[in-house]
Amino acid sequence: MVSQAWCRGLCAGLCPGAPRRLRGWGSAAFSSRSPSSSTDDGFLKEKRAQIMSRGLPKQKPIEGVKQVLVFASGKGGVGKSTTAVNIALALAAHDSTKAVGLLDADVYGPSIPKMMNLKGNPELSPKNLMRPLKNYGIACMSMGFLVEETAPVVWRGLMVMSAIEKLLRQVDWGQLDYLVIDMPPGTGDVQLSVSQNIPVTGAVIVSTPQDIALLDARKGAEMFRKVHVPVLGLVQNMSVFQCPKCKHETHIFGADGVRDLAETLGLDVLGDIPLHVNIRETCDAGQPIVISQPQSDMAKAYLRIATEIVRRLPTPPA
Repeated sequence: MVSQAWCRGLCAGLCPGAPRRLRGWGSAAFSSRSPSSSTDDGFLKEKRAQIMSRGLPKQKPIEGVKQVLVFASGKGGVGKSTTAVNIALALAAHDSTKAVGLLDADVYGPSIPKMMNLKGNPELSPKNLMRPLKNYGIACMSMGFLVEETAPVVWRGLMVMSAIEKLLRQVDWGQLDYLVIDMPPGTGDVQLSVSQNIPVTGAVIVSTPQDIALLDARKGAEMFRKVHVPVLGLVQNMSVFQCPKCKHETHIFGADGVRDLAETLGLDVLGDIPLHVNIRETCDAGQPIVISQPQSDMAKAYLRIATEIVRRLPTPPA
């Protein structure tokens, strides 16, 4: 089991008094409210100034990981996590010799544990590193393994970045060909922390064709360009709904909006995923459609996207 020492290491220097509040793993350890006193606010400002004065961090590869793929969206609710989970499984299915890991970087709203049907605290290795939980052949790590399912994580940016750093560096990933990172929505601390601290092989932007989602998807793509992360392409999620009775197709969120955005940005569309109840039901049940219904049209759509991603990746280091 993960020890209190790991949690104290996470909070040390960022949240004065936090170690005194720890009472084991769960809500007591991870849902504590951020400091609000003027003293603590001053401490955080001083800590932030120290970090900023150092300049940008030097990128350091994650031990044992050959290539890192980040899945991002500017807007929440566009199916990014569902896409990341199914693509991770599709990458493993595309080449059974490849080892795939999945990191849930959404500290505030982790969803990988439920989608991958995983529960429990990670074990610690002899080197005091957390061992990922595994299902369907995918090694997974998430803040959701370290807090109670209903416990909120009420943290400030510095603590979130420290948590992300530890989820990247203090995990025994073993030997992975691909580490898929499910990023939180937006273009904030986590995106910058990941992009600046580790070499990211490529980013995949997930969006629906809806105009309001496309506005933020564009911001996400531009952010990765600014931090010199290659954008492999865009995924048009919830592209079309087909009535199960009459088979009539309706573009509920608009038609080809992601394709238009890709053309504007000079990027490729990696593929389209339809709006289908089976995709939602299988993820909610912890049996993603690539695993539970591999012969379905939806699963084949994810497999095609995985193939397009692999085709665009550089040759990994030996």
